[in-house]
Amino acid sequence: MSKPMSAEIEKENLEAHVELCSIRYQHLADRLDVIEQKVADLAEVVEKGQMSMIKVLIGTAGTVVAGVLSTLVVILTKFS
Repeated sequence: MSKPMSAEIEKENLEAHVELCSIRYQHLADRLDVIEQKVADLAEVVEKGQMSMIKVLIGTAGTVVAGVLSTLVVILTKFS
């Protein structure tokens, strides 16, 4: 299997190697920036989901408490 042309050039020319490494690192940095943004977006979605879940749980707890209190009031008025 033959090596890519750039690998051969890099072996013979340090300046070419430095330039190609610079390009490679820039591509890696660009890809890392994209990944960091996606992780930040995902963290934001998770945070919003947690806040939404907390609101649902508070609403559910309030409904259950109201139901239990209503039942107690009805029971107390029937036996009074």
